[in-house]
Amino acid sequence: GVGMQAMRGVFLARAASAQTSPPVALTRFFCVVSPLKQSPLARRSDFLNSDPKFQPSMRRVGLSSRQTFGRVPGDARGITTRLAGSDAFNLSDAFDSVIKVYTVAASPNWFMPWQMKSQRESTGSGFIIEGRRILTNAHCVADMNNVMIRKHGDPNKYSARVVAVGHECDLAMLTTDNEEFWEGTQPLSLGGIPELQDPVAVVGYPTGGDNISVSVGVVSRVEPQQYVHGATSLLAIQIDAAINPGNSGGPAIMNNEVVGVAFQSLEGAENIGFIIPVPIIQHFLKDIEVGNNEYTGFPALGISCQALENSQLRHFYGMTEKETGVLICKIRPLTDSYAKLQKHDVILAVDDQPVGNDGTVAFRNRERISFDYILSSKYSGDYIDVKILRNKERLTVQVAAKPLQHLVPIQQYDLLPRYLIYAGLVFTPLSQPYLHEYGDDWYHTSPRRLCDRALNMDKTEEDQELVVLSQVLQDKANQGYEALCNLQVLECNGVTVKNLKHLAALIKEGEAGNEAFQQLILDDNRVIILECQKAKDCHAGILLRHRIASDVQL
Repeated sequence: GVGMQAMRGVFLARAASAQTSPPVALTRFFCVVSPLKQSPLARRSDFLNSDPKFQPSMRRVGLSSRQTFGRVPGDARGITTRLAGSDAFNLSDAFDSVIKVYTVAASPNWFMPWQMKSQRESTGSGFIIEGRRILTNAHCVADMNNVMIRKHGDPNKYSARVVAVGHECDLAMLTTDNEEFWEGTQPLSLGGIPELQDPVAVVGYPTGGDNISVSVGVVSRVEPQQYVHGATSLLAIQIDAAINPGNSGGPAIMNNEVVGVAFQSLEGAENIGFIIPVPIIQHFLKDIEVGNNEYTGFPALGISCQALENSQLRHFYGMTEKETGVLICKIRPLTDSYAKLQKHDVILAVDDQPVGNDGTVAFRNRERISFDYILSSKYSGDYIDVKILRNKERLTVQVAAKPLQHLVPIQQYDLLPRYLIYAGLVFTPLSQPYLHEYGDDWYHTSPRRLCDRALNMDKTEEDQELVVLSQVLQDKANQGYEALCNLQVLECNGVTVKNLKHLAALIKEGEAGNEAFQQLILDDNRVIILECQKAKDCHAGILLRHRIASDVQL
């Protein structure tokens, strides 16, 4: 949900990369030059800070740690590393299952959607699991053109293909059809969630060398964190092992089992790294198994809640002294919650787990965690039992949880931008990647009105989009309209514009009709009038001057 109140004691994941003086910054470990502009809109969390500027920003820069066991020779056998006060790790059997990922990728240019940005080369890590599959991070293969993989101690690289990818949870599945690659490999098995202070070893191919590297640390914290790549809040494990650029996708191992996948860290702090825990990995694996390698995503209730820590507030809504819960403030349209829950219902329990006044539920040994954690174990279409207090009556409602549909898409990896060019006017659906083109400080530098709509508006119809006039490729036919960029297109020829395809159809109808003009109404009732014949005459010349191969991509 969006626009929700923050709760005490819980790290909240709605953050903006735009900050004047960020105290810390979450970092994604991947050897890539260009920084990631993350979204301030987390996709799942039902308790979020409504102001992104109070949250840490995210960048790709890695941080170093005090304890790294460096490069291991290709013929190493029986090597062990030891953490003070713990049993030795015997990782030699795991080395052959940890692979290096080489990626060549190119991202779209969202300002000029008919072009791609320059190619970039990067490396990451991964590991083999059962079924001849390789697990790595989604950001290691996002917008990829080519992927190669290499085993430990093998001088050869093998061509790989992406089987499935879940950008929300930052996980991807690779494989290769080369039989030679699989010779001598053994899949790694998945374990469980480690306890606090349990020792873990992170294995991968970080920057600073070409061979495999091992770093050791302990589990510091287990709770939801913001995933920088997918701009979502999911369960994560904080460790103090060294995780550096290139470690992304590598396994975190304890007792010869994988307990997580390295993916990001906290910049500006000492030895704070994060790994994706096994429950999130298993959710991804089952999701793509059921969906035939198509990723569905983590479901959500689609509600915004307020903590009920004030006794007067609880008394007003009829809660007893022993009852705890949170207050529903907003419900997204197009969700099952919109039909079954009401504003100012009090959520007392979720799946029979009492919800605290701060929005947390019990978790393991005297730990507490946001009740979002319960949803992370669900799949699209699963029902959740929600016990509520409504008008001083206690009810239990079954709500179907589904992934949220955002009016303005948060991430658009592996997709080409959609656009329409007419008489030099470039139209495109509003998306957060479009706003990210304004730089790392996009929250402050992008058009304020578009940024507010991207963060706060909800989709009310299935096919609804916000279509904006991105830019004007100047010509005599559109002279004087260049100041109207970055305004939403509200109407075309007297008809409300639903989405980009609808706008293209309305313009085509205008050309086919007997009308001599096309009329566009933008924000603030700004008007654009184009003569159909002049628009038709100048169109081909504009495309030729700007070397645009196609005037439409829907």
